Amino acid sequence: MVKHQPLQVYERQLCLSCITGIYGCRWKRYQRSHDDTTKWELLWSLILLFTFCLLLVWFYFWWEAHNDYNEFNWFLYNRSGEWSDGTVPILATTAAGFTYIAFLTVLALCHIALGQQLNLHWLHKIGVTAALLTTIVGVISINQTWGQEWDVIPISLQATGPFLHIGALAAVTALSWIVAGQVARAEKTKFQVVVMLLYLSVLLGLYLVPLCISSPCIMDPSTLKPRPNVIGHQGAPMLAPENTLWSFQRALQMNATGLEADVAISVDGVPFLMHDHTLRRTTDIEKIFPDRQMVDASFFNWTDLQQLNAGQWFLKDDPFWTVHTLSAREKDLIANQSVCSLEQLLKLASYHNSTVVFRLRRPPLKHPCYYSWINDTLQAVQQSGVPQSLVMWTPDEHRAQVRQQAPGLIQTSVEKLSPQSLEEFGISRLLLRYNQASTQEIRNFTHSDINLTLYTVNEPWLYSVLWCSEVSSVSSEAPQILKKVPYPIWLMSPDEYCLMWVSADLISFAVVIGIFIFQKYRMSGMRSYNPEQIMLSAAVRRSSRDINVMKEKLIFSEVGNGVGSADELYGDNGYDYYTNQGISQ
Repeated sequence: MVKHQPLQVYERQLCLSCITGIYGCRWKRYQRSHDDTTKWELLWSLILLFTFCLLLVWFYFWWEAHNDYNEFNWFLYNRSGEWSDGTVPILATTAAGFTYIAFLTVLALCHIALGQQLNLHWLHKIGVTAALLTTIVGVISINQTWGQEWDVIPISLQATGPFLHIGALAAVTALSWIVAGQVARAEKTKFQVVVMLLYLSVLLGLYLVPLCISSPCIMDPSTLKPRPNVIGHQGAPMLAPENTLWSFQRALQMNATGLEADVAISVDGVPFLMHDHTLRRTTDIEKIFPDRQMVDASFFNWTDLQQLNAGQWFLKDDPFWTVHTLSAREKDLIANQSVCSLEQLLKLASYHNSTVVFRLRRPPLKHPCYYSWINDTLQAVQQSGVPQSLVMWTPDEHRAQVRQQAPGLIQTSVEKLSPQSLEEFGISRLLLRYNQASTQEIRNFTHSDINLTLYTVNEPWLYSVLWCSEVSSVSSEAPQILKKVPYPIWLMSPDEYCLMWVSADLISFAVVIGIFIFQKYRMSGMRSYNPEQIMLSAAVRRSSRDINVMKEKLIFSEVGNGVGSADELYGDNGYDYYTNQGISQ
């Protein structure tokens, strides 16, 4: 009876076990394989890669759409009738899904780098499928309900494009380690050529991408125009309830040069400030007039409107997550806010010499002021005593009549027209959403002496891009944030950008060449055997001395006294071992 000792013993590979275990539940050494990945698993790898790319775009979209979160929540409110921050669950699921898929993608790249066979576990396949389908459903839903927001991607790339290019270049350069290893290990020339062509094509494309990057912030700093004026959209709705007197006062405190409001007309002909068609969201109508919650706000008289509280909802709902930053005095002021009339707003603007722009909503058909709404509003403007040169008049209806009665008003259009058409109609200002005018169109309006105001601009990066585009003014819900932007976030001359671009490309090229040379040298010195196959034939690759030593261990390891000598032999030759006892028949 003899005792068999192992011919080959391995050190524990904890890192490799974790990589293959987490990815494919292959925790044991015998479960792993260096064989070629099956076509089915290659398909799943492509699905994983596609899901990662789609989630990357989806995540980037929601990251940059932060400027318009309030707009999105208002869309949801119009559909559901209940106000809530719908961006929170979307951001949470997007972040979790992207992190999960990115982690699996990194594990797949580690498999390729280590020469391990890809074998995604079925639980992960379910997770990848769920992430892919959920993202596709989200994309379709946004496309149907908020399609205009997709424009934020190309607009944001004007601010992030040069830096995303550097990041992408660094990532692809790092991938050269894996590509070089695959090319060096490959035995088929055709495979080597295909891999090299694909990688070099991607790399060359990234080297030339800056030729397609266009940003208004790549300009001569000496030609930068003055800082665009900031108009408080509904006042400062992040700091106080929208369309209230305190909100507009807070906007003026944040250096806003103008005020923007939404105007409706009461049943007795008083223009008042209200964005929604009903009073449910921004007043306590459920307490004062519970039977009239769904009634259009225009069908209330001014006496009834003055009974409503227009500030407590802000403290309760905290729509912008800013209530905790307010002092006790500010909370008291907010809690006592009431519905604001247009006349009150105009008097405040006149006192501070600030521009006022308002969007006038025509009353419903059965409203007593359906036909007189223009005259009623114009009368309120004249009675307020505000200089007409401070009021931007936006309604297109009866514009000629308005111009005759109040020639000093600033005629403003909310419809995008050519500079020539605006000049023909006697319109000197234009109010558009920020995605409705390109950089070149903005400059054309400016050169044609058309004062362009873009809304709603809340993020510093967007404000910086529009500033470099020479926009005249912006309307913002966050004047307190734009107040902290005295200069564009970044600004560089074309020569500086060209230097950055060429330097990054040269460094990347040098690193890629170095990695390919190192990998070729490294792989040429490695033996092409699989260290995880425990078999006798593996011993033939050792030196003759090692073979003789192993044979001696096998033959002379007896049951009685073989253990000790085997220990000595293993210790002398530097091998670790484990024991498998033979059973005599």
